[in-house]
Amino acid sequence: PLIVIGGSSDRNQETMGAFQEFPQVEAGRLYNKLSVRPSSLDLLLLKRTSIYGRPGSCYIDIPGDFVNLQVNKSSVKYVECCLPPPISMAECSAVSEAASIIACSKQPLLIIGKGAAYSHAENNIRKLVDLCGLPFLPTPMAKGVVPDNHPNCVAAARSMALQHADVIILLGARLNWILHFGLPPRFRQDVKVIQIDICAEELGNNVRPAAILLGDINAVTNQLLEEFSKRPLKYPSNSEWWKRLREKITNNEERSKGLALQKSVPMNYYTVFHHIKELIPKDCILVSEGANTMDIGRTMLPNYYPRQRLDAGTFGTMGVGLGFAIAAAMVAKDRTPEKRVICIEGDSAFGFSGMEVETICRYNLPILIIVVNNNGIYTGLDADAWKEMLKFGDPATCVPPVSLLPNSHYEEIMSAFGGKGYFVKTPEELQNALKASMTNKQTPSLINVMIDPQSDRKKQEFPWLTRSNM
Repeated sequence: PLIVIGGSSDRNQETMGAFQEFPQVEAGRLYNKLSVRPSSLDLLLLKRTSIYGRPGSCYIDIPGDFVNLQVNKSSVKYVECCLPPPISMAECSAVSEAASIIACSKQPLLIIGKGAAYSHAENNIRKLVDLCGLPFLPTPMAKGVVPDNHPNCVAAARSMALQHADVIILLGARLNWILHFGLPPRFRQDVKVIQIDICAEELGNNVRPAAILLGDINAVTNQLLEEFSKRPLKYPSNSEWWKRLREKITNNEERSKGLALQKSVPMNYYTVFHHIKELIPKDCILVSEGANTMDIGRTMLPNYYPRQRLDAGTFGTMGVGLGFAIAAAMVAKDRTPEKRVICIEGDSAFGFSGMEVETICRYNLPILIIVVNNNGIYTGLDADAWKEMLKFGDPATCVPPVSLLPNSHYEEIMSAFGGKGYFVKTPEELQNALKASMTNKQTPSLINVMIDPQSDRKKQEFPWLTRSNM
């Protein structure tokens, strides 16, 4: 839930071509649950809309003349805050049907979406996983609802789990591009989907569900727990499905470990994330943004607590990372001052909002920014290759558009504003910079980590983006 307050031109200059006049309310309706301009100062009430149903944003437009407007105090209508959002539950028959489908499945999979994190359903979901022995897979911002180190987490066998599951319990996740629309070849043609969501419009999107449970995810999960207390279900840990999943997990983890423990310089992504994982606190707030940096970081950096990870989200929007980190640090400053905020950026992603470093230093927020620098978007050029490219002429026409200047010293931006900047090339330098940044809890830091410009993800079974065959 979010309430956005924006200013606009004076009401008496509307349609006259006032300074920055724009139909903001109309534009906001495309992206918000509610977008309004109040007719008077006593109508500024949007909280109820933002928190009822599926949480979302509301926009309120404040005309310029409202800023200095005076109103008689006696005419102000004070109202109490709205009641807490009502909690809806699924139909009992739907819960029973879903439980029967799960009980009959041979290769079940629980997919935990960020809706489960929003609904604070972690305790009930953890009980469901433990009670029924179900393998689970978190979507990116649902990491930590059940800890990533839980033995039933199959994130390391994601492609196989999705491709071969015969029953999928979808907990607050959408079958959009992140989950490959729920369609073959990434899913079975005959997969049965049990969809649990608070938003009726999401039900049946792309795949016809075998069972629909409309309601608050925490409440519906509790209904499932009650149902399974009447007819206990414990999926056998020695089943053929679990054996295949564990074999795939072990294989993938060994491949990642081999890359992570490489001593060669320049480093690769996996080596960098290995050392980060070893030295950052388990309860830190992780902000992640980039291409390979975000994708590989998601697999290498575990989350142990819910609502502790922020990334580019469903839109995959670059430029949001430092803003997210600033907001998280402001909240942590008031509520949990001991909690660290760590923002891990690709060098291209950092370029979208890098000057927010000034904001971080202005408010003295002890954020640690780690820029994983490969001199480009996905891949870049080293200094020698860059010089060779320039021999062919103007870099605007000769250098690949995904290449950025090699060895850019982004850490100097942090130093320029009074923070701590580190330029590292080796695992030892990275370890020292991380230890120094973790020890200093008062000053913002930026570690600029140079890696091999050609470093990439380990070979994947499928492309990251599912495209149409048309």
